[in-house]
Formats: sequence, C-alpha cells, structure tokens
Amino acid sequence: MSSSDSPSALDLVLPGAADTRQEAMQWLASLAKERRLSPKTVEAYARDLRQFLTFLTGHLGEPPSVRAILELKPLDIRSFLAARRMGSVQSRSLMRQLAALRSFARHLEREGHGTASAFAAIRTPKVDRNLPRPLSAASAVAVTDTELRAGENRKPWILARDAAVLSLLYGAGLRISEALGLQRRDAPVNGIDSITVTGKGGKMRSVPVISPIQRAVEDYLHLCPYALPPEGPLFVGARGGPLSPRIIQLAVEELRGALGLPASATPHALRHSFATHLLARGGDLRGIQELLGHASLSTTQLYTKVDATRLMDAFDSAHPRARRK
Repeated sequence: MSSSDSPSALDLVLPGAADTRQEAMQWLASLAKERRLSPKTVEAYARDLRQFLTFLTGHLGEPPSVRAILELKPLDIRSFLAARRMGSVQSRSLMRQLAALRSFARHLEREGHGTASAFAAIRTPKVDRNLPRPLSAASAVAVTDTELRAGENRKPWILARDAAVLSLLYGAGLRISEALGLQRRDAPVNGIDSITVTGKGGKMRSVPVISPIQRAVEDYLHLCPYALPPEGPLFVGARGGPLSPRIIQLAVEELRGALGLPASATPHALRHSFATHLLARGGDLRGIQELLGHASLSTTQLYTKVDATRLMDAFDSAHPRARRK
C-alpha cells in the first residue's frame, strides 16, 4: 500500500463508528499482507467499503457500528445496490462491490463478532452479455477475397488458404477451432455440399457449404504444395504442420487495415456476421441455432437484439418521423 493508502490515512476518510473503522483497517491490512492482493485491488475494496459505510450513515441515521452492520437485513443491502445502480453503476462494478462487502463481512465473522447472514443472502447481479458486433455484408465478403491481399509478400497458396478458412467462418458460421479442426477427408470439394464439424463439448453438427466456399477450398487445395493425408489437417501452416489460429487472426488484422475496419472485426466476428445476416434475410432462429451449434436458444437470441438495434439505428437516422424536437 502506498503512503496515501496507509492505515492512518484511510482511517481519516473511512466513515462509521470507531469499532467499524478499526475492523475495516484490519481487514484491509489482511488483504494486502495475508491474501497478497495488489495495491490497486486493496484500494478498490477500500473505496467500495467507504461508499457502503457512507450510504449506511444516511440510511441508519448514524455512523454504523459493527453490531449495526451484523444486524442488517437483505433489504438494507439491496437498497444500497439499488442506489448504486441509480448512479449508473454497471453490473460488473456491483459484482465487485458486493464481493468486497462479503469479504468484510467474513472478516467480522472470523473476528468473532457474530454472523453477517444478510450479505450471503443477496443474489449476485447478472452481468449483461455483450452483443456481437457483426461486419457489414460487403466487408465480410471482402475479407474472404484473395485479391485484396495480392500485393502482400505472401505465397499464393497461403493467401488462398487464409481465404478458404475465412470463407468457412463467414459462409458456414464455423468457429475458428472448428474450421482448423477439419481433416483433409472432410474437405467440401467435388460436389460435397456439407461438412460435419465438432463443436464445443464434443457436439457434432452438419453444416451446409455453399458453392463459393467450395471453390475457395478447391483453390487452396490446388495451390497447396504439401501432400495432405486424409486423416491429417485440411489447413496447414507454411511448413506443412497444423495451422495455428494466431495466423488467421494476424491475417484478419492486416485486412482490417486494408479495409478500414474497426478492432472489433475479428475471425469470430465473421461467425457473428453469418448469423446476423441470415436473420436479417428472414432466417429461422431455431435453424440458425442448429447451424451455429448453440446448445441453448437463448444464446442465438442475442442476434435478434443485434438485428433490432441495427434496424432502430437505421430508423433513427433515416425516417422523417424518428427525430423529435
């Protein structure tokens, strides 16, 4: 802890009755010495406790003592969390704050002051799942175009390989691990219009492969200088070994610069784009779930939020009645 965060300095700013401040200082010291938390984490926990004790001073009408904290009801703690949320505090910050308060409550219990059951009775706030950020259809197609990278110092077969992998991510909605997990015998060529992939949890699914993807894979196999055994990987690295996902990530980073795409344009964003564009064209949600290999429909339903958000953005920017004075 820095000099500004020394026990004497924190004692001056921590609210609460004398016994509460004393226990708080012992708790913070134990976090730093016994649990070896970083100074930044200890500082964050001190700030979380300070905000809670400040709230309790107003909520209870006096600086809270240790006994008053132990006698709190779940409703008191929910009131604090609600007040924090009213201040636009996000769920992740509330999760950390509740973790800090529970840690302090356990400290009070270990010191023999009693049981602080109210803290354990509070349900942890749910964290909002980040919505996928799909590429536009034009950008997604451009990412799979070998001509865009023709000027790079790369062998033609490597450019064709990267294009084939990216085509599978966007055109078939594969995860990068699923695409790189394909064997040579799985290659969708010579009229084969579907592949079987193994997703998360070893779950297998059949995915249709449209003709542009088939052509991309055929072009790669035609140019590949290595003899690929049926049981070996379909996509190989420069020396003929298994292809690393990092190589594809680097290829997309280079394409981002060429196309002027944001940092959110990643290999996985192509999979998001696949689902979002299917949904926008009237694709069935249950069918998209099966194509993506999602175990739960709720995961696939994220894309309905993405599509609705894009529709509302278009409405707000273009519709004459959308803008209100």
